[in-house]
Amino acid sequence: MPSKLYPRLTLALLTGLNVLNYIDRSVLFGVQPLIQKEFVLTDVQLGRLNSAFFLCYLCAAPFVGRLGDRYARHRIVAIGIFVWSGFTLLSGITHTYGELLFRHIMVGIGEASYAVIAPTLIADLFPIERRGRMLSIFNLALPFGTALGIVMGGKMGVALGWRAPFMVAGIPGFLLALMLWILPEPERGKSDLVTASEVRSTLPGLLKNGAFVSATLGLAMYTFALGGLQQWMPTFLYRVRHIPLDQATTIFGAMTGATAIVATLTGGWLGDRLLKRQQGAYYTLSGVAMLAAVPLMMVAIYMTGSPMIPAMCLAEFFLLLNTGPLNAAIVNSVDAKIRSTALAVNVVVIHLLGDVPSPSIIGWISDKTSSLQTGFWVTFVAAALSGVILVYGSRYAPPTLRPRLPEG
Repeated sequence: MPSKLYPRLTLALLTGLNVLNYIDRSVLFGVQPLIQKEFVLTDVQLGRLNSAFFLCYLCAAPFVGRLGDRYARHRIVAIGIFVWSGFTLLSGITHTYGELLFRHIMVGIGEASYAVIAPTLIADLFPIERRGRMLSIFNLALPFGTALGIVMGGKMGVALGWRAPFMVAGIPGFLLALMLWILPEPERGKSDLVTASEVRSTLPGLLKNGAFVSATLGLAMYTFALGGLQQWMPTFLYRVRHIPLDQATTIFGAMTGATAIVATLTGGWLGDRLLKRQQGAYYTLSGVAMLAAVPLMMVAIYMTGSPMIPAMCLAEFFLLLNTGPLNAAIVNSVDAKIRSTALAVNVVVIHLLGDVPSPSIIGWISDKTSSLQTGFWVTFVAAALSGVILVYGSRYAPPTLRPRLPEG
C-alpha cells in the first residue's frame, strides 16, 4: 500500500468505526422515554443504564491497555468491535430491564478496546505537529455519532418501536471490523518527538507526570458534564419544554452534529496552530473553552423561547472545541512504549469520575427535587472545574516544538 495512502485510509476507517461506536451507545438516549414507559422505570434506573455501561467499560480498559502494549493492536480492536456490534444487535430480543442492562454492560466491554487503542494507532501514523487535527477528525465521531444515534433512536423508536434502531445500528460494525483486521500494524513511536527521558514512561511514573494528570482530570470533568447533558437533554426537551420526542431528538441531534463538525475541526486546527508558539497551547485553549461554555449552558437550560437554541449551539461549540487538542495532549504526554496502558488509565479515571456517576446523579437530583433543571447544576460545576484544571495544567505540558537545526 502507498505510504501516503495508508495513514489516511486507516484514519478514515478508524473514524468511521468511532462514529458507529457512539451511535451504538447513544441510541439509548433517543428512546429513553419509550423504555421508561414500557418497563415503568424511575429516572435513577434510566441513569443506571449508562452508569453501568461506563463502569464495565472502565473495568475492561486496563486489561485491554496492557494487551495493546504487547500485541497487534488492530486485531484487539477488531475483536472488540465484534463484541459491541453483536450485543447492540441483540437488543432486538431484549424484553426486560435486566436484559437491557446486561446488553449495555457487554457493549461497554467491547467498546473499551476501541477507546484505549485506536488513538495510539493514529499517534503512530502522524507527526506530533499534526496530531491535534488528526485526532479532531477522529473525535468528530463523539458528537456526530452521538447526534446520529439520538436522531435514529427518536425517529425509528417512535415509528417502529425502541428495539428497531438498536438492531440497525449493530449491523455495519461487522464489515468494518473485517477491513481493520487485514490492515498492517503501524510502527510504535515512529512519529514521536518527545522521548522517554523527557516524559514519565513507566506506569507508576504516570502519577508524577503533571501533563498527564492535569489533562486526565480536566477531561474527567469535561466527560462528567458532557455525558450528563447528552443523556438527559432529549428527555429535558420532551419533558420540560414539551417538544414531541421525535422532534426533540431531531432538533438536538441535528444541532449537535452541525455544531460538532465546526467546533471539533476548528479546535484541532487552532490547537495545532497555537502549539507552534506555546507548548501548553492544547491545555490553555481547552481550559478557556470550558470556562466560556459554563454561562452558555446555564442560559440553554433556564431560558425559554428564542434564546434557548442559540445558547445550546454556542455551549456545545465551546464544549466540543477542546476535543482534538485535549486528546492530543494526553497522547503526547506519555512515551509510546506505555501509551495504550496510559490511555487505559485515562479511560478509567475520566469515566469513573465522569459519565459513570453523572447520569445517575442528575437522575437522583431530578427525582428528589422533581426538577430536571436542578439536576443539570452538577454539569455546570464540572465544566468550570475542568476549565480551571486545564488552564493550571498548561505549565506541565511537555516539549512539543522541534529544535532548530544549527546552520551550516
